Amino acid sequence: MLSGRGGFDRPDNGDLGSVSTPAGPGGHMPMADNHHRPAPIPTGDVVSGDPPVPITVWPVPAPNRGETMSNAMGVRLVHNLTHPSDLVVDLTAGPQLARAVIAARRRSHLPVRPSGPAWRDATLIVTGWPPDPPTTPAVLLDRCRAGLLPGGCVAVLLPHGEVILPVDVIVAARTAGLAYLQHIVAADRPPLPGRHLHLDIHTDVLILTRSTTTQGSTTTQAGPADAG
Repeated sequence: MLSGRGGFDRPDNGDLGSVSTPAGPGGHMPMADNHHRPAPIPTGDVVSGDPPVPITVWPVPAPNRGETMSNAMGVRLVHNLTHPSDLVVDLTAGPQLARAVIAARRRSHLPVRPSGPAWRDATLIVTGWPPDPPTTPAVLLDRCRAGLLPGGCVAVLLPHGEVILPVDVIVAARTAGLAYLQHIVAADRPPLPGRHLHLDIHTDVLILTRSTTTQGSTTTQAGPADAG
């Protein structure tokens, strides 16, 4: 169950459990208000099993060569992890996330370089890997944690098939004071209920969130999104 972890609560109903279904045609996103709220829970189809964190399958197309994500991936990240008027920091290659941010009426920050001036008060930071220019997971994730609002998320998109890199990212996240919240696998088509299907996975998305515990030399302070 995701509810109650890392300060994440659904904005509309806290009793819906760990997974909800995205709004269909004619659905409405929550209206913005003047109070900071935690990001909503990522949605999708939960893969059966008992992993250390929830695993979700998103049926979205693979990115084009040289880009971080498809348009569908950008839309899902923005709508599942932010509210209207929230700040999204875009460290990705390609225009897909920026398009989703504009369409969803969020605010965006596009740093010229991930190692440039720090950003502040972000609800969502999205980066591909490796970043451009190259840096280490520890350096980038430490800056991400410093720029996140309490309850905010970092989404790290990795090409599927990497064995060591996800572990390096998770270890660096914990050292920086970020908790490993959820693992999303992106495949070209969804799994069919009751049938064994080999998923054509192309991207792994690691969802990290600010922690209220001490990790290494970093201690985060509980804010409104972490209360309760």
